[in-house]
Amino acid sequence: MITTAIFLLVLFVITLTVAAYSTYGERKVAAFLQDRIGPNRAGPFGILQPLADGGKMFMKEDFVPATANRKLFFLGPAIAMTTALLTGVVIPWGGELTLFGETFNLQGTDPEIGILYVFAMVSIGVYGIMLGGWASNNKFALLGAVRAAAQMVSYELGMGLSIVALVMLTGTLSLSGIVENQIAHGWGIIQQPLGFIIFLVCAFAETNRAPFDMPECETELVGGYHTEFSSMKLGFYLFAEYTNMFISSAVIATLYFGGYHVPGLDRLGLDPNLATIIGVAAMFAKTFFFIFFFMWVRWSTPRFRFDQLMNLGWKTLIPLGIFNIVLTGSWYYVKPLLFP
Repeated sequence: MITTAIFLLVLFVITLTVAAYSTYGERKVAAFLQDRIGPNRAGPFGILQPLADGGKMFMKEDFVPATANRKLFFLGPAIAMTTALLTGVVIPWGGELTLFGETFNLQGTDPEIGILYVFAMVSIGVYGIMLGGWASNNKFALLGAVRAAAQMVSYELGMGLSIVALVMLTGTLSLSGIVENQIAHGWGIIQQPLGFIIFLVCAFAETNRAPFDMPECETELVGGYHTEFSSMKLGFYLFAEYTNMFISSAVIATLYFGGYHVPGLDRLGLDPNLATIIGVAAMFAKTFFFIFFFMWVRWSTPRFRFDQLMNLGWKTLIPLGIFNIVLTGSWYYVKPLLFP
């Protein structure tokens, strides 16, 4: 119990740190793609910029519109941030690590329905956005919140269908079980290439990242659902977005790229602790690659129109998800006949 509490505390700190420095990484990636320098004043190479931004958020005036619903105005960003932080507890970040005679399992908890827990947290996060937009009593914020809710609910269907096919192959909803299946039978990207593409596109929409960032489209909605927010309430929404991007990247790495698995590592006969550390490093390397991919797409792809977004979700991804399930089921029954 104590080891689990220590691990969760470390995971909490790492998640906040990654979310904070993702803002720095975003600016540096954007600067690189646009042939600029990016943050370079706060500390060497601008590495203290996230701390400066955090200090600014804390010191800014906490403004609440006169006509806002005060309770829901505070509750919205709290829900968004809380659900974002709770999602990472079911992700297996590595194997077991033994320190000072204590064995640490590098997964907060391993429920048999781990992937459903992730979907549940994502679904609850919609309420944070909806409550914040509605409680602001601002037409632009409300329109952004409605867009976000419609977008996230629509793309959850396609994402769920992509997971169904993966669960059919692995036979488990546990994230650690899915990783173990990939260790035994090959990574998910090999077993489910179409499912991976569907899940990846839906992940962009679920996190409101470009080219699916219509809920906060500055050219149309000023700032979307967080137009009226300031100080740390705005900070919570921004942190929640980067936290969701971090968790989404980790889930993609877990479901389709073997999680902490490093091919051939088990044949080297390494010390178990060293093998676990290498596995954790591999997990974070895969995760950081997808975070970079999220940023790369944002600064190189134009924004969709909202009708194009909904058409893509309902008329393309959902039919592809159903086709992928049928294809996977057919292969499941045909394979024993072809390879008895």
